[in-house]
Amino acid sequence: MTPSEQRGTLRVLVADDDDSVRFMLQAALERDGFEVVSVMNVTEALSRIANEKFDVLLSDLHMPQAGDGFTVVSAMRHTHPNAVTLVLSGYPALEEGLAAIRLQADEVLCKPIEIASLRRLIHEKLEHPAAHRLVPPESVADILEHDLEATIQYWMALVEKDAELTCIRLNFEDRTGHLPGILADLIYRLRLPIATKAEISIAAREHGGLRRKQGYTAAMMVEESRILQVSIFNILQNNLARVDFSKVLLDVMTIADEVDSQLKQAMLSYVEPTTSSWSAA
Repeated sequence: MTPSEQRGTLRVLVADDDDSVRFMLQAALERDGFEVVSVMNVTEALSRIANEKFDVLLSDLHMPQAGDGFTVVSAMRHTHPNAVTLVLSGYPALEEGLAAIRLQADEVLCKPIEIASLRRLIHEKLEHPAAHRLVPPESVADILEHDLEATIQYWMALVEKDAELTCIRLNFEDRTGHLPGILADLIYRLRLPIATKAEISIAAREHGGLRRKQGYTAAMMVEESRILQVSIFNILQNNLARVDFSKVLLDVMTIADEVDSQLKQAMLSYVEPTTSSWSAA
């Protein structure tokens, strides 16, 4: 009995935002005896990977954003390290970051796909699995802590390109303000157990008071907060090979919630005097 026969019915995850490609792959693989789950975006793919067992992944490289396929492949590699991972691309030779993708994927396939060849490749990979050197996963909190300075520098570069924010002239120290403390509060929040009630960010409240004195408008505060989220997610994008994907969806929701909560605390400084003690949020 072959290894694949010993495993019984094999489960395949197909991730592609092109309906015609997704339906074609699902129908062909089901005819070949596979159990197929198809998804059309990264969010659903990550959710399925985190909660279900798969033997094979077929993922489009762009769904529709560049790097989407790498995110899905990395999640599968970390969560199900023995799964066969195949990336589908229209122009694999021209894709940015292809070397990084090949470190995670078993094969990069060029569209259009010849179904018979795909079937043979899947069975070959299942019968003769390749050994992969896995990068130990890190939590989002650890990555942000390690790359705290890089996050601040990236945030500063984006702010300096914003004509509205730079109409108020500030040096680097005054511009970054309480940003290190705000990020430290975010990292602390990410490390709290699930369902733990987080305290408010004192750094965010003090940052709001500072910005009010510096002449920032409410709209400028909102824009600055948006740039902070962009900077945080850029750091995570640059560290996809290290991210612990088993918790990434929860961490992303926590980041969005905490940044919004911090913006609220900062905005309170515009409507009430700053005090030295705060109650729990």
